[in-house]
Formats: sequence, structure tokens, C-alpha cells
Amino acid sequence: MAIEVGRLAGQANGAVTVRYGDTLVLVTACTSQHPREGVDFLPLTIDYEERLYAAGKIPGGWFRREGRPSADATLAARLTDRPLRPLFPKGYRNDIQIIVTVLSADQENEPDTLATIGASTALCMSDIPFEVPVSSVHVGYIDGEYVTNPTFSQLKQSLLDVVVASTKDAVLMVEAGARVASEETMLKAITFGHEVNRQIIALEEEVIAAVGRPKAEFTPPQASEGARDAVADFLRSRDWDMLASVKEEREEALAERRQELLERLGDLHNPDQLLQAFDEALKKEVRRNILEEGRRPDGRRPDEIRAISCEVGLLPRTHGSGLFTRGQTQALTIATLGSLGQEQRLDGLEPEESKRFLHHYNFPPFSVGEVRRVGSPSRREVGHGLLAERALEPVIPSEEDFPYTIRLVSEVLSSNGSTSMASACGSTLSLMDAGVPIKAPVAGVAMGLIMGDGDRYAILTDIAGLEDAMGDMDFKVAGTAEGITALQMDIKVKGITLEVLEKALAQAREARLFILDRMLETIPASRPELSRYAPRMYRIQIPQEKIGMVIGPGGRVIRSIIEETKCSVDVEDDGTVLIGSSAEEMAQRAISIIEGLTKEVTVGEIYTGKVTRLTSFGAFVEILPGKDGLVRLPDLAEYQVDRPDEVVRVGDEVMVMVIEVDHMGRINLSRRAVMEGAPPPSPEGGPPRPMADGRPGGRSGPYRDRGGGGGGGGGGGGGGGGGYGDRQRGGYDRPGGGGRGRPRGNGPPGPPGGRRPPPGGRPQQGRPRDDRRGGRSEPPSGPPGPPPPPRPPLGRRW
Repeated sequence: MAIEVGRLAGQANGAVTVRYGDTLVLVTACTSQHPREGVDFLPLTIDYEERLYAAGKIPGGWFRREGRPSADATLAARLTDRPLRPLFPKGYRNDIQIIVTVLSADQENEPDTLATIGASTALCMSDIPFEVPVSSVHVGYIDGEYVTNPTFSQLKQSLLDVVVASTKDAVLMVEAGARVASEETMLKAITFGHEVNRQIIALEEEVIAAVGRPKAEFTPPQASEGARDAVADFLRSRDWDMLASVKEEREEALAERRQELLERLGDLHNPDQLLQAFDEALKKEVRRNILEEGRRPDGRRPDEIRAISCEVGLLPRTHGSGLFTRGQTQALTIATLGSLGQEQRLDGLEPEESKRFLHHYNFPPFSVGEVRRVGSPSRREVGHGLLAERALEPVIPSEEDFPYTIRLVSEVLSSNGSTSMASACGSTLSLMDAGVPIKAPVAGVAMGLIMGDGDRYAILTDIAGLEDAMGDMDFKVAGTAEGITALQMDIKVKGITLEVLEKALAQAREARLFILDRMLETIPASRPELSRYAPRMYRIQIPQEKIGMVIGPGGRVIRSIIEETKCSVDVEDDGTVLIGSSAEEMAQRAISIIEGLTKEVTVGEIYTGKVTRLTSFGAFVEILPGKDGLVRLPDLAEYQVDRPDEVVRVGDEVMVMVIEVDHMGRINLSRRAVMEGAPPPSPEGGPPRPMADGRPGGRSGPYRDRGGGGGGGGGGGGGGGGGYGDRQRGGYDRPGGGGRGRPRGNGPPGPPGGRRPPPGGRPQQGRPRDDRRGGRSEPPSGPPGPPPPPRPPLGRRW
């Protein structure tokens, strides 16, 4: 790892580049000159800018430039924000903007932790009041060994991927995903990451000591002693039992107390200082009750979980739905199944180009009784959705076992603590209701922490909103009965010890098992069948060399299949074809079309096909879906046919035999061969075969040699209607009149004039007819002459 300063972005308060491998990020930190008025929070903004040129890519879309941040970029910005925010001085209200620009990405080393390291270094070396260096690192677990910053390829073999952010003394933030890891394995990974961070912080301190600037003076605003004493006297005569009431009643009572406070003391003291002192007293009282009496604001014990209810199958036309309610927190999750062609295409810096499992999280304003504009998902919504997605991903069946794209949408209907974990529980119910064969059910719970003086602390299970706001930790843990699949920890103090983490993980496991039992009482396993409204996926395999036949020029063939059958059709590079449809008959129709396109037609096979087109030289018959062949005029009937509409019409079903498949894959058919009961032709030629009625055969190969022996007198060249030349000449050949006199086979000549009497009638009288190559042929007279000597085949082919 290399940290460089003084080369780029010289006008920022602080600017550094951090390089790891060939991945390089530029991180800048700037602050406003004056505090923002009217805010009661730290106005810190992290912008994480993915530039696709960093990976040698050009963005997709019409404008060919980067647009809104991707989900990964949003998550990286949150991973940078969360460990930095608690380290700013209390009451700092100047706007701070940190911009992370990914300038180079080797698609092996992730840039997200480099953003935290760069932001920490840029802040510490600037004049912004931020003095505690922070580091962040990825930890993997491969073959029993912990690995620092595993590459993308290594993560595929890793049991877990843990991001640990810490100072030199304590852990600040943890973000983890795992393929069902034990609490002990997760805790050791956090410890390992903390030790690595200490080494990186030593590098940061070296840079800060060399180029650091003096810090700007800042005095945190505090309520005056007079205001604090006045508020204390006001509250001393008031009953705090209102804290044990439900959320709406408590908030209403607190609002009334604040209003009463301002009316009584607002003329004597600054109103802002009065409200600040009131909030400090409220927080102190809540924390005292928990630490000293073991009583939480809603009356629960520290390890007690609120009442839980679960429902499935609420929505009649969705593929799956699950409603999870815990206290006043309620999440409804809907599952939708689609074809693999509907998977999300990724256009980012990571090597993955698509994903088939998606979880989206919506937090509408009515869930907390507020009014605000509804627009695109916020960073919080994106982050919470990805957390639940990470928790569920290890139990999603593989593409081979379940070839579907799966989308979950969690609608938060009511919020009072840990809606992301409620979404994970609701998502499990929804998946099981949809019939998705998940490997194991997943549940999640949020843990809290109240730190006291000295070594006193209390770990809270299933924290509510007030405990989250006034506590010191928000620790979310999700997993199966066997272990952890996702973990997220945010600390509001300057770090916690590993002993506290260990106890929190153990307490979270007990809560997770309790919640899983309640969920399994509602639906013990995934439904054996999918919803009747969900598409059914069918998998077939075709030869790789036949993929082009299914897709067609410019995708014309596959589009026609989709339009005709209303099915989804996805073709993989290995020849796997996935067909999806909620109507089985349409899916089977699509399968038969694809099989027809790719099936090898064998000479001698008999099909019942439909006449699709008539031409002057024969009829085209569809013998398989999407595959047709030509029945030439002499092969339409046992007698002489002048026009194909004398025998068949478009739409007629006829039985035909395959008599030839040429080198270009074109098919010649014969209806006459079926009517005569002829044996299959020999693909490789050979001596003539006798007909079924004992007549001598006049063909040495496929039934393509018509009229080779023409009429009498003129021999093979002077007979009536000549044959249709062999198809090796390219295209379906035009009718060949007898005028060329080209023999069409090695067998004996046909009857005089090339005509055959119709069944059940007299032989037709010879009459002049047009030679289709410009001459006329007269009816034969006299006995037939000897067969003409064989001529060598033409030497030209195209």
C-alpha cells in the first residue's frame, strides 16, 4: 500500500492518493468556512465516484457517461461515512464533503477500504478538527487461514468477507457477509482485521506527522449551567413513567413537556439551550433506567424480544409474500420469479457482470407517520436492501438447481427499530411461500449497547427506535440456525472492546434462534410447488454448433419464437436453453420449435408436415417446428404433376419422407415415396433398390433424380418433363426441362415421355408442353430407344 500527498488536488483542505496493487483512489476533504444554520446533526457528505475508465470501460447508455451512483458505490460511501462520523467533535456543524474518485481499478483489489484510509489521512492532515486516524480492511477466511484484503477471485473461495474499520484502540464499524460462519470464526476475523488496521494507521501517522497542518479552533456549543439547572428543577417535579408508554403516546407526552418548558422558562433562557438541556436529561434518564434498574423504555428486560407475528400468502396474484411483524416494526416482502434473461446487468468496476438475486428495500414516510416527498431510493434504503440481500444470498439455490432470477421487495409498513432485520425475516417467509428451495431459513435481530461509567455496560436485544437514538451501538446480526450470514455494526462512541462484541454475538444468537422458531411455526418449509402465476422454467440442451440456428440472423429466429409462444428463451454459450412460461402448453410449443430447429434430420425418416408454401417447382412442407423441406413436383404424387396446387394446398398436412439433406443442410422430401411404400433411400448411393410393388428402381441415391431417362427416341434428353437438378448446385433448383438432356441418375430410363399414368385411370395422351428452358418437346412416337450412355457429372459446384 502506498499513500501519496502533494501531487494532486492542491486546493482541497486535504488530498491524498492511496494505491493498492493497481487500484488507485484520489480522496479529497473540504469544509465550509461557517457552520450550517438550523441543523442538529453533523453535515458530513461522502461522494464515492466510480469512473469506468479506471477499468478500461466505456459506460453504457445513450450518453456514454457515468450517471447516478451504483449500489456498490452507495455501499462504499456508507462504509466510509460510518467509521468517520462518530470521531468528529460533538456539535460541529460546518459542512464537510469527502469525494472519493476511483482513478484506476485492477478488478482484483477492492477500492472501498482504500476510500476510508484516504479519507482518514486527508482529514487528519488538514485543518479540519478531526484528529484520530482510522483504517479499514477486508478479511477473508480461506482454507482455515485469515487473509488480508482478499482479491475478487479469492473471495469466491472464502467463507466470509468482513470489513473491519477501527482506530488504534477500538473497533468502530463492521460490515460482513458469510457463507454461514460461527460466532467464534466471525469474532476472530474482527480481531485479525483490527491488528492489520494498526499497521496501516502507523503508515497514516507517518504521513500526518510529515505534512499535517494545524487544526482550526472549535469550541462545542453547550447549554449554560443556568439553563441546565432550570431544566433540572422543571423535570424534578415531573413523572418519567411516560417513557414506558407506546411510541405514539411517548412522543406526544414529550412534545407536551417541551412546549410546557418553553412556555415557562423561554423568557429567562435561550430556547435552544433549554431544549438541548432537556434532551440531555432525557437521554441520561433512559440510560440510567437501563443500567441501574434493567428496565428499558417500553418495560422490557435487556434480553427480551417484542411480540412477533408472521403471515404468508397475503397477496393473491404475486409469486410469494410474507409479512413479519415485531412490536411496532412491520415489513411486507414480495417475491417475484423470472427467467435468467431478466437478471440484473452490472456496469461497474467489479468483474461481475450480472446477478440473479436482488433485494430492494422501500421506506415510505407513512411508516413513521411523516409527510415527505417520495422519490428514488435513498442511500439508507440502498444500504438496508443490500444488507438483507447479503444475509439471504448464501441460502439461495444455485442456478443449476433453480434456474430463475429472484427479486424480493421489502415494503416497510411500520418502523420502530431494525426494519432491515425485519426485511430479512419477511424475505425468508416470502421465499418459502413462493416455493423457492432455500437451503435454510434466515432470521435477523438488532442489538444495542448502553455504556456506563467504568466497565459498566448493558447489551440490549431487539432495540427500538428510542434505544437506537440514545444508545451507543446498533449491531445487526442475521443468519441461520447454524451460523451467521450477515453482520453490520455501527458505533456512536470511539470504539468498543472485543469482550463486548463477544457477548453481543452470543446474545444475538439466542435471539435469532427464538425468531426462527416463531417463523417456522407459520411455514415450516418451502412450498413443494411454485405459484400457478409464476413462470415454469424448462431446461434443454442443444449442440453448441446449433446455437446460431436458434438465434438466427440478428436474433430474428429467437424473437419469432418469443413472439409466437410468449415465453422467455435464454440461450447460454454451452448450448443450454432455458424456456420460461406460466402456461405449460406454450412452453412445450417453444421447446418443440427449438428441438425442431436443432434436430438432425435423417434420410429415410417419415414426417407428417404442413404445407407452408407453393412454388412453380414444388411445395415446401414444415416437418418440424421452424424447419421445412422441399417436395419437388415429381415427388408430390405417383403420377405426373404439372402444378403443385393440383395435389396440395397451403395448410394441408401430408406425410413425406426425407430423401436428401445436402451439404448446406437443406432438405428434399418426397410424398410419392411414402405413397409407394418405398424403402428409405441410401444416403451414400449404390445399386438401384426395388420399389415396394416389385418395379425396378431408377435411383441410385436419394430421391432426387427425376426425368433422367426422358422419352423415347430422344433418350434421356428428349423426354417430357425433365428432372430438378441435384441440390448441390446451390439453392432449390429450378425445374429442369428435358431439353438439356442431362441424365439424372444411373438407373434405367423412365417410361416414354417421362409421364406416369394416374392411379385408377387411363394413361394420359401425350401432348405438346412447354420446355421450361425455352424449347418444346413433342410426344414420343415409336418404341423407346436404348438408354443413353452415362455422362460424367458436372465438375462445377457452388
